[in-house]
Amino acid sequence: MDYYSKHISKLIEQLSYLPGIGAKSAQRLAFHIMNMPREQVEQLTQAIQGARENVRYCKNCYTLTDQELCPICSNPKRDHSTIMVVENTRDLAAYEKTGKFEGVYHVLHGAISPILGIGPDDIKLKELMQRLQGEIKEVIIATNSSLEGETTAMYISKLIKPTGICVSRIASGVPVGGDLEYIDEVTLLRALEGRVEL
Repeated sequence: MDYYSKHISKLIEQLSYLPGIGAKSAQRLAFHIMNMPREQVEQLTQAIQGARENVRYCKNCYTLTDQELCPICSNPKRDHSTIMVVENTRDLAAYEKTGKFEGVYHVLHGAISPILGIGPDDIKLKELMQRLQGEIKEVIIATNSSLEGETTAMYISKLIKPTGICVSRIASGVPVGGDLEYIDEVTLLRALEGRVEL
């Protein structure tokens, strides 16, 4: 039985397809949209359509951009000889927020996962290897510390090492403010192995 009109039900249904949005959140968003001023709803609609029509992959690093090259790849002040490999654009954004990485990125758009049927050909690995034909000094692998992220990191490392390019992996370990008693053994081991001198 429908509690709402067909239009509201359709809006709730479409919003519930978004990641992380369940039925209650979709309902809350739908009612919020219904109470927004008409011009604000039009701006939201135009922003969604504009992004979908104009955003594409950067031809160099494969992050999302509305230009041929993203602002990072087109910045001559960045160190183009150091590439940080990340799984997705959100990871790139997280590193950019630190303001400390001066190199460029390569976005894989996924990680190797045999269980899910995602192999090396399903992510942007060939494109990464093509980039390494240039003057690259270091590749920093910054995939997640998950099984898929670790598998991807090992695979990339084995591909790149024969080229003579330095390959490094980001350290992972104890989060700031974390209590050691609640942290899993693998994380504690990685923290120990990645220790630095004080």
